[in-house]
Amino acid sequence: MGLDIDGSYLAAAQISGDRIQNAASVALEPGIVVDGEVVDADRLVEALREFVNDRQLPRNVRLGVGNQQIAVRHLDLPKITDRAERETAVRFQAAEAMPMPLDDAVVDYSMVGEHTNEEGAPRETVVVVAARRPMISSYVDPVRRAGLKPVGIDLDAFALVRVLGDPTDLDAMARVCCHLGGVANLAVAKGNACLFTRPLSTPWQGDVESLAEELRISIDYYGGLPDSQPVSEILLSGAGAEDAELVARLDELMTLPVSAAAPLGRLSPESLPLGETPWRHTVSVGLALGAAA
Repeated sequence: MGLDIDGSYLAAAQISGDRIQNAASVALEPGIVVDGEVVDADRLVEALREFVNDRQLPRNVRLGVGNQQIAVRHLDLPKITDRAERETAVRFQAAEAMPMPLDDAVVDYSMVGEHTNEEGAPRETVVVVAARRPMISSYVDPVRRAGLKPVGIDLDAFALVRVLGDPTDLDAMARVCCHLGGVANLAVAKGNACLFTRPLSTPWQGDVESLAEELRISIDYYGGLPDSQPVSEILLSGAGAEDAELVARLDELMTLPVSAAAPLGRLSPESLPLGETPWRHTVSVGLALGAAA
């Protein structure tokens, strides 16, 4: 089960093939999760226990995280076919690129592209993610205390791209996916590969101009990275994408076209239980898809 602990709600989803087998969500009281970080673990335990028991949900869960205690970097490596050698090379280079000691972090990586350098040697582009262990524990510990079993931890942005990306459209330009939930998360994706991501510090509620400015800064920063891809559009998801006025105002302020994404991507919202809004389940569905992959 993909479990999204958003700042304003809890959302859970199970996937069977291309259908949502089960999904549930419930509002989360303010002050439990703030800016993507758990600040009241005891209340989170109570909320999770009540949510899972009331909805009779599975106990094995894949969690998502997304906040300022996560660092994402791109590495350019020689093409390495041996998995163990590649992991050693990634960790060696990440130790210099990351703004935190890797011994105190949980580290994962994803291959996002291949190219050839000027000498004709094959190279790989790798996205590396490092998250501080205390922050990860602040999620995992309450989940366990609530009687659940965390079987995996994922990045919210990766889950977002799994849902909104199109793996068959590899020739298209990159897209910006921006999830407006408890935390505003930005991801640049091509196909279903996440090329770049960062959480935004600007609250999206009520300050569209500041949100637009931070989006511009983030997109410009991505555009200055080596091997960055041209970006064609901005897709919005999450609770903010339900606000037609916000979407229209962002479209006016940005030079790229802005629109609300299909919140469940290729999955049909008709498979959601009655009363469940698809806008709450973009990340939970993406987490479930990651567990199934």
